[in-house]
Amino acid sequence: MSSIIINSSGEKDLEILQNIGIQTFTETFAEDNTEEAMKKYLEESFNTEKIKSELNNPDSFFYIAWEEDNPVGYLKVNSGKAQTELQDETSLEIERIYVKKSHHGKKVGQLLYNQALETARHLNKSYVWLGVWEENLRALNFYKKNGFVEFDKHIFRLGEEEQTDLMMKKILD
Repeated sequence: MSSIIINSSGEKDLEILQNIGIQTFTETFAEDNTEEAMKKYLEESFNTEKIKSELNNPDSFFYIAWEEDNPVGYLKVNSGKAQTELQDETSLEIERIYVKKSHHGKKVGQLLYNQALETARHLNKSYVWLGVWEENLRALNFYKKNGFVEFDKHIFRLGEEEQTDLMMKKILD
């Protein structure tokens, strides 16, 4: 495997983010959810206007993991009012770390997570937090291994379905 490079991304990467977002979300969740729920979520979350708006939000940051010229994963973090829930000025939300299935187990997620920590430190945040589906054991184990602890739960809507996300956080040194 070639080395992985993490680059910040902007509006020029909109189509890449859309494509990798749809692919990785589908690979991760399609087998556990209805086709209708997936279709609705993907249309709402990855349409051009929504991605463009997120890319233009000064409190949201996107990063793409590249293996040569192939995007293999991405990260979205939110600060301030861009956070989906807490909106604590001392925190950074990791909204998305998604990696192509072909690159699971190759440390791409860890590199993206490390980028999230670097961003949090650069912004002088006290902690990072996220929501993770209670049935996504791969992600839960990843975050626990990286020192996250559960502090609450919230409902995540996928289409018409309500799912429980565990809210987890990690205090930064």
